[in-house]
Amino acid sequence: MSAESYLSRGVSPTKDDVKAAVKNQDKGVFPGAFAKLIPDIAGDPDYCTAIHADGAGTKSSVAYLMFKETGNYDWFKGLAQDSLVMNTDDLACVGAYKNMSLSNTIGRNAHRVDGKAIAKIIEGYDEMIGKLADLGINITMCGGETADVGDLVRTLIVDSTIVARAKREDIVNAANIKPGDIIVGLASFGQASYETSYNSGISSNGLTAARHMLLSKYYFENYKESFSETVGEDKAYCGKFRLTDELPGSSQTVGEAILSPTRTFLPVIAGVLDKFRGSINGIIHCTGGGQAKCKDFGKGIRYVKDNLFELPPIFKAIYGSGEIPMKEMFQVFNCGHRIEFYCDSEEAAEGIIAIAGSFNIDARIVGHTESTGTDSNEVVIRYNGEEFRY
Repeated sequence: MSAESYLSRGVSPTKDDVKAAVKNQDKGVFPGAFAKLIPDIAGDPDYCTAIHADGAGTKSSVAYLMFKETGNYDWFKGLAQDSLVMNTDDLACVGAYKNMSLSNTIGRNAHRVDGKAIAKIIEGYDEMIGKLADLGINITMCGGETADVGDLVRTLIVDSTIVARAKREDIVNAANIKPGDIIVGLASFGQASYETSYNSGISSNGLTAARHMLLSKYYFENYKESFSETVGEDKAYCGKFRLTDELPGSSQTVGEAILSPTRTFLPVIAGVLDKFRGSINGIIHCTGGGQAKCKDFGKGIRYVKDNLFELPPIFKAIYGSGEIPMKEMFQVFNCGHRIEFYCDSEEAAEGIIAIAGSFNIDARIVGHTESTGTDSNEVVIRYNGEEFRY
């Protein structure tokens, strides 16, 4: 099923065409793992290596809008955390989270994004690396590239690449998810003990949909550079909010909620793997593909999610726009939890919830796995009396 409200704005939530393009590539040394792993770059047969690239996506367009509206360069800073965490937390899903090396790539239109903005992004990287070091997670900044590509980029793109090595015996391979597993989800919203403010939970997926469904025609009329001309007027900035408006049900403004920096779950994942590694069959990062992301992993698995968190305010507002049905919401957004553990015992599930709680992060059993009786996978979401199948 395709999320039409997303596709109509030039974005594929499932990236089926990309998957088809890479289907014949080598799957690495742990086929079916959440992130691709290759033989160790140092040549140690007991290790493997992950090289991962991702970024803040179109969230950078909202940072640009906030800067233009307020004159405050600090709005660019959070993009570094978004870009970094979209990599680190993917790698943590395979157990590769120690001694990472980072390179950043920034593509900008220098007519609109100046050196002060770039300095704030670099400052954001340094601050996040320092914060993670305080939590026992070590990342080395190896430099990067800032490219002036105004012919291609209207405002700004903030991407990162991370390299990490891990012992093969420590790898978490999502191919091992099996029927009967318990699914524990970690809330994407709230304020973790290592965060300085409330987090809406939006993270860095679905931002094209979020900003066009939430923000008003004011931005279409005043900031043509903030979106593509391929997005029709009927799909561009169709919402009712200005960035400074209060988000209903929240103490945040709409702009603050959209730009909440992507939460890292590294401290929780590290704690869980230290204590319960033998009980963890897989870890899934509910990013591109949202709550249906898990469908890509394992074989013959029905993923049943019937105890999800209530939609946080940012997602209620997006759904309330009337631009997107609930089935697509779950396909595009994390909708309240972004990391999920697949474990084989109640003891491990309770332990995961306790470890998350020690960082002031809500966690709960959100579902379980069953056999489909075939080689195909299926996701079943039950929410507020409705059932959605993917």
